[in-house]
Amino acid sequence: MDTDRQAIIAFLETVHPYDSLPRDELADVASSFRRMEFRPEALIYVYQTPLGGLYLIKQGAVEITDGNGGLVSLLGPRNSFGERGLLRDGLAATQARATAQTVCLVLPTPTFKRLIETYPAFERFFNRKRGEKVSTDIATQKVADLIARKPLSCAPGTPAIEAARMMRDAHVSSLGVVESDEKLLGIVTQRDLSNKILADGQPPQTPVAAVMTPDPISLPPTALGSDILHIMLEKRIGHLPITEAGRFVGMITQTDLTRFQAVSSAVLIRDVVSAETLDEMTAVTARIPQLLLQLVGAHHAHDVVTRLITDIADAVTRRLLVMAERELGPPPVPYLWLACGSQGRQEQTGVSDQDNCLIVDDRVTAEDMDYFRALAKIVCDGLNACGYVYCPGDMMATAERWCQPLKVWRGYFHDWIDTPNPEAQMLASVMFDLRPIGGNGADLFAALQEETLRLASHSPIFISNMLANSLKHTPPLGLLRGFATIRSGEHRNHIDLKMNGVVPVIDLARVYALKGRLGLANTRARLKAAEEEGVISANDARDLIEAYDLIASTRLENQVTLIKLGRAPDNFLAPSDMSDFERSHLRDAFVVVRTMQSAVGHSKAVVT
Repeated sequence: MDTDRQAIIAFLETVHPYDSLPRDELADVASSFRRMEFRPEALIYVYQTPLGGLYLIKQGAVEITDGNGGLVSLLGPRNSFGERGLLRDGLAATQARATAQTVCLVLPTPTFKRLIETYPAFERFFNRKRGEKVSTDIATQKVADLIARKPLSCAPGTPAIEAARMMRDAHVSSLGVVESDEKLLGIVTQRDLSNKILADGQPPQTPVAAVMTPDPISLPPTALGSDILHIMLEKRIGHLPITEAGRFVGMITQTDLTRFQAVSSAVLIRDVVSAETLDEMTAVTARIPQLLLQLVGAHHAHDVVTRLITDIADAVTRRLLVMAERELGPPPVPYLWLACGSQGRQEQTGVSDQDNCLIVDDRVTAEDMDYFRALAKIVCDGLNACGYVYCPGDMMATAERWCQPLKVWRGYFHDWIDTPNPEAQMLASVMFDLRPIGGNGADLFAALQEETLRLASHSPIFISNMLANSLKHTPPLGLLRGFATIRSGEHRNHIDLKMNGVVPVIDLARVYALKGRLGLANTRARLKAAEEEGVISANDARDLIEAYDLIASTRLENQVTLIKLGRAPDNFLAPSDMSDFERSHLRDAFVVVRTMQSAVGHSKAVVT
């Protein structure tokens, strides 16, 4: 597979609904995309002109306007556009213009329509009509909504080898065996072909009727997801046919259930993007605890869960920016809205405050700044209403200090590096996790980040002070293989899985990123990149990542436990609520972190 195709596949895996495609299908779709580049202000297409396909932004920014020139939306990476016209008459229903140097991937119209027809996830995503409210709880979903694709079937006399080819070509693991009127007779799976044909040495021409499971258990489309779960668990099966009046209408697999749970965050994002009022948006974000419960309950990796939760916060932020610009008018100069903290690192959980800032083009005037102060207030107030509460430390764009032109921000970072006092260390720890979220000034951050990383990596004193800062939060280790719990107050006899759990690893990863001039913000990604760049050894990286995974997963599982109890999620865990096995493993993870902190402390002493 060539490098360009691999890069497109890696990108598509982060974009819904492409992330729901089978691996082989995703590779085929990646090969069909056409890459197009547009300069700032270049027209991508004009209203009522023929469209060449579905556009997907890989990098840059695009402004969508209606036939009268009215602003419809401002789009960024991973956003699609053009689908409205494609699903109507093939003519553009809007006008699209690049507002920055932009790279788009264009999916040919025939491929787009085939995906719509084949995969319900595509049809649901690109059909923007408001239908019934979609439940994020798989147990209450109608079976009809869980069917991942149109059913594939064969006749009972079909040779086994032909059935195997059908499965391979369609990227599925089972077929319905039907009569001419689509009446279901049985199902045949890859496992049947492997165990009953290949393993037993049967001829490849053996008809599937000889190896199929006859008269299988089935459900109607009106059944609920809970019915599927119960049957699969009780009967220990991984494929469940769906029938209507005896006719084969679909197949549900364990993979389909996992895929549904993995991408259900897209339902919330869809509802955020289509929200017209703040009340509508708060109703969407109120469903995040249920999503967290669903994702953790499905045993998804913690970094997948927090990424999906953060994607919703990103979508809320961008929608609020669109609403703010509708109210205030177009910005007088380019600007960039950035997140820091857990949102910047793409590590949000069920409890997150907001940390954000604004970088404004240096051409801004004093009068222009009134616009950006108003914009910041609208967005920060909106985020607070949506559950992303105001930052206790006022690390928000509403603070004058964090709403400034680029030249001021450049001065901030230079001062923090040149004069690394305690406040500078604290601020740098937050602001080195910056990640652009929205706005029309995509170029405002890239050069600043590169310059800052270069200066920081060449300043031993600054690195030494950042190392010292990373040792301020230590794992809660007590004597005699116990935990050092909080001694008083509301959380007495608990440990803080944020400040004494994940934060020590976050701080270490940030220092490694500074040493290696790594532009990544995500903790796990920083650790992996630090290993690849030789900043830390492979063994240290593996141990620290495994420890971080256990601590972060325990934190999420504890939040889910609180949600199930009807309480608001927080970061405090009572070790007494854990089994001996769980306590032992968690303590071992803390020991790994403390050991890495000791190594960093030693290197600090050497540097000093």
